[in-house]
Amino acid sequence: MAGSILGNRVLRKEDPKFLTSGGKYVDDLLDEPLLQGALHVTYVRSSVAHGTIASIDASGALEIPGVVAVYTAADLGLEPMPSDFNPMVARGLLAIDKVRFVGEPVAVVVTSDPRVGEDAAERVIVDYDVLPAVVDMEDALTTSTLIHESAGSNVVFDTTVLGIPENSGDAFFEGCEVVVKGRFLNQRVAPCPLEVRGSAVAWVDGRLHQWLSTQAAQGAKATIAKVNGVDPEQVLVIAPDVGGGFGAKISCDPEESLLGVIAKKTGTPLRWRETRSESMMVLGHGRAQVQYVTIGGTRDGKVTHYQLHVIQDAGYFAEMGTILAPFMTRPMASAVYAIPNIECRTTSVVTNTAVTTAYRGAGRPEATAAAERAMDLFAAEIGMDPAELRRKNLIAKFDQPHTTVVGQTYDVGDYEGALDKALAAAGYADLRAEQAKRRASGDVKQLGIGVSVYVEITGGVGSGEHAKIEVLDDGRAIVYTGTSPHGQGHVTAWSMLAHEQTGIPMDKIDVVWGNTDLVPLGDGTMGSRSLQQGGNAVFLASADLVEKAKKVAARMLEADEADVVLDKDQGAFHVSGAPAIAKTWAELAVAAKGDPELPEGLAHAAYYAVSGATFPFGAHVAVVEVDTETGQVKHLRHVACDDAGKVLNPMLLEGQIHGGVAQGTAQALLEEVRYDEDGNPITSNLADYAFISAAELPNIEVVHMETPTFINALGAKGIGESGTIGSTPAVQSAVIDAVSHLGVKHIDMPATAQRVWQAIAAAKG
Repeated sequence: MAGSILGNRVLRKEDPKFLTSGGKYVDDLLDEPLLQGALHVTYVRSSVAHGTIASIDASGALEIPGVVAVYTAADLGLEPMPSDFNPMVARGLLAIDKVRFVGEPVAVVVTSDPRVGEDAAERVIVDYDVLPAVVDMEDALTTSTLIHESAGSNVVFDTTVLGIPENSGDAFFEGCEVVVKGRFLNQRVAPCPLEVRGSAVAWVDGRLHQWLSTQAAQGAKATIAKVNGVDPEQVLVIAPDVGGGFGAKISCDPEESLLGVIAKKTGTPLRWRETRSESMMVLGHGRAQVQYVTIGGTRDGKVTHYQLHVIQDAGYFAEMGTILAPFMTRPMASAVYAIPNIECRTTSVVTNTAVTTAYRGAGRPEATAAAERAMDLFAAEIGMDPAELRRKNLIAKFDQPHTTVVGQTYDVGDYEGALDKALAAAGYADLRAEQAKRRASGDVKQLGIGVSVYVEITGGVGSGEHAKIEVLDDGRAIVYTGTSPHGQGHVTAWSMLAHEQTGIPMDKIDVVWGNTDLVPLGDGTMGSRSLQQGGNAVFLASADLVEKAKKVAARMLEADEADVVLDKDQGAFHVSGAPAIAKTWAELAVAAKGDPELPEGLAHAAYYAVSGATFPFGAHVAVVEVDTETGQVKHLRHVACDDAGKVLNPMLLEGQIHGGVAQGTAQALLEEVRYDEDGNPITSNLADYAFISAAELPNIEVVHMETPTFINALGAKGIGESGTIGSTPAVQSAVIDAVSHLGVKHIDMPATAQRVWQAIAAAKG
């Protein structure tokens, strides 16, 4: 009998399609019968960051041939909708009376040609009474300018409302031999999915059909039904191929949820696709934290106290970004360290900028970045090697749940093991020797080595997932999943899991997702939950289907059910010891149609719950070269040891690590969303926003390590965000390390050539 397919390098089933004919995205639905004759939607967007709307004049737009209609919030009967995260804050899906960031939708233009829409939108004249803009999140705490007057403050969430006291200040560190403080910026970044947002809608017999580029079709359905004032059963959401999400496509945004309302007004199907500039300005951004860190301990390197105050920028409205700091950054404040005394407070504020959302890692990279920079500062203060300081303070290896002093319980961990593997693979001692040689010679190009050790939380969204597997008359199988792939390789992974249980060949297993009629229940893909929740659901549902099939086979073979076995190599059932007479999956599927005990045929649908989140961990070593005359940084090497528990497919794992390291490195070196003092975005396209490419990246050296979790049947933890979490602080640390001997103690991200050069110049006085 062949061995298990799990743990093997299996080529992605998806790739032939994407590499040949290509995927089918929202913008490719040209032959969809329900969308024939569709009109096109273009949104008129605010040109000011903060102001009251005095008037809207659409007469100029309506004169343009091809313009069908122009609608405002009043025309569509829209009312302010309170935030789910702070009921004192409300917004209209189109701006009502007031605008709060550049790019906020103010009106909608409907045209017969999308090119006409762009011209017409510019002809809609909106007269604003401009108000002062609040762009800086620290200024938002003290200014008298309120973005949402009803809230009474620009603070929209604070951990004190959770019963967490404010940090106790310097008194907390009494008795510490060494105390070091730092202020770090975890800058605002844009998700930049290759496929920007897009959607199409059609009303059919009183039911709304909506195609959507989304990470969570079922969640979008609830939002769309609410906005359109219909029961969820009157909405069908279909997600075709999705060209990237990174967290920004979890929510159903105003532009998407309004399409049904507009289509009902026009009586026609509608299409909408944003431009790249719209996407850069409006699609939810990530990170955006100011972190005040104080760390204290003994001169021999034992860290005893750690204090963190995070100011989180929520953007103009209290969306998902509002709760990232309190519910993701704060619980992970202890990171991988056995620090006996920790205080962490977070404050979320609104500003006149785009909303922040659950960008890859969502609060956990920020927690790791703060802890790792603090460790570097402490190591520099006491003159200890930063890797050794980390080793001295790591939580010891554990295989039973470990609860940190901030109350977060980790499942399993071997942080020192990951650090040792990464350092050995990097040749850490040799790197330090090369660094010392360059420093002694006064080389213009200095070597920097950055180390990070991290732990993160995955599978914390939802408590389980829905799955169904059905065998057809020809022996093929269909897996229905509540998760939604947008680059992760779910079709391959779920086929592997179903094959492992059933023996049905992978090329005879299809995967269906993102259609709320075919898969009515599901929590989507986010928070690195897919394998440990969605994958486990497929794995266990497939096992249950085998047991159902044994009942049918027993009747067909006239045998006791307990004596029936599945020969996975042959994909057939027979009586134990008598393989000559067997029944195939196809034969069982046909027979099951007439079985009164199986009204749905040979199929099994179920919800499989998991008992909790898992906590992947790892260690990264980054090596950079810094030109001390220009500040230019070159990323020479990157070693990543990411422990995601039991590995299903090493090829998929490595792909996720590579993508994560690229994204994390980009934040450390290049990416930053910026606004001027009036709230105008100055990084509104990929010419102004530095987007990483293969040219800026080294070959990523992956070091494998597996520490299975007991939380789920597969022993798997998440991997989709880990590379991002470990790489960013390692690369930032490496840049600072390269010039630390020149007196540089800290450089905020992104460590651009200009910023590095300025830090060197400032250190020289």
